[in-house]
Amino acid sequence: MNLERYSRQTRFPQLGEDGQKNLLKSRVLLCGCGALGTVLAETLTRAGVGFLRIVDRDFVEYSNLQRQVLFDEADVESQLPKSIAGARKLERINSDVTIEPVVADVDYTNIRKLAEGVDLILDGTDNFEIRFLINDVSLETGIPWVYAGCISSHGQTMPIFPNESACLRCLIESPPDAGSTETCDTAGILGPTVNVIASLQAMTAIKILAGRKADVALSLTMIDVWDGTLRQMSVADLRDRANCPACQHGERKWLSGEQGSQSTVLCGRNAVQIRPLEPSTLSLSEMAEKLRESGQVSVNPFLLRLKLKDPDYEITLFVDGRAIVKGTDDTGVARAVYSRYIGL
Repeated sequence: MNLERYSRQTRFPQLGEDGQKNLLKSRVLLCGCGALGTVLAETLTRAGVGFLRIVDRDFVEYSNLQRQVLFDEADVESQLPKSIAGARKLERINSDVTIEPVVADVDYTNIRKLAEGVDLILDGTDNFEIRFLINDVSLETGIPWVYAGCISSHGQTMPIFPNESACLRCLIESPPDAGSTETCDTAGILGPTVNVIASLQAMTAIKILAGRKADVALSLTMIDVWDGTLRQMSVADLRDRANCPACQHGERKWLSGEQGSQSTVLCGRNAVQIRPLEPSTLSLSEMAEKLRESGQVSVNPFLLRLKLKDPDYEITLFVDGRAIVKGTDDTGVARAVYSRYIGL
């Protein structure tokens, strides 16, 4: 083990060589490799975490490049899934770290398996449905996680130690109603917002993984990078006050599959993700042959893309039967397009 690589951070006394050795043995599940996720993945890879499992459902597009720091134009042109493109960059940054990319949508059917053997779960997602699912599996398994979210020029982050500190549902009992909150479609997102929030999130992760849990503040940190403001709200006693249905009463709506959907409108994309009722294993090459008469088809080992001649929709199909239908934010229309051309 060559600690010289990490000499600049081991000289920081609160981390030291012992903390670095703990980092090198640590295992992390990162849910999402978009804006937050790419900053988290790069920071932790450079810091020397031992194992990083990156799960993402999406592919790289030009609009990602403004804030998703692991990607470049070549990744867009190669039509690569984000987890694959990200892993290839990270492996060139630090060969000490084992990177495991997974092209999948995190849901109640796979999150237990994805979380097996990890020490920490990091929220790199952009929606509350997956965050509440992470919260459920954290409470069920005892694995800590770090919540974060950002929009426009502001964001927030909070550490969650299951059955010790407040969980996400102590703070927010249920996902916000549709249309009640800003989205990147309505409010946009600044790159510095992402970098600041993800850096705070990564610092919390490093403390936990290095064995410095006692140095983690039990607080919700809120920052607006445009105004230059920072606020912290203590959540140290929130669990005792909240009468939380999840951590106090054992409710697991998202982990049981009782709560959740088969379709998701993707923020800022004019696109909808469709999931089949049961995951499958498709032959993308066979599907390509079937779909060539319907439009322009391109395929690689990870996904198939169909640009329809008429109407103007684009379908990106993954091996597990998932698809992203671009050209509409109407879930009904997207399901109809999926049914017509994919038929699963």
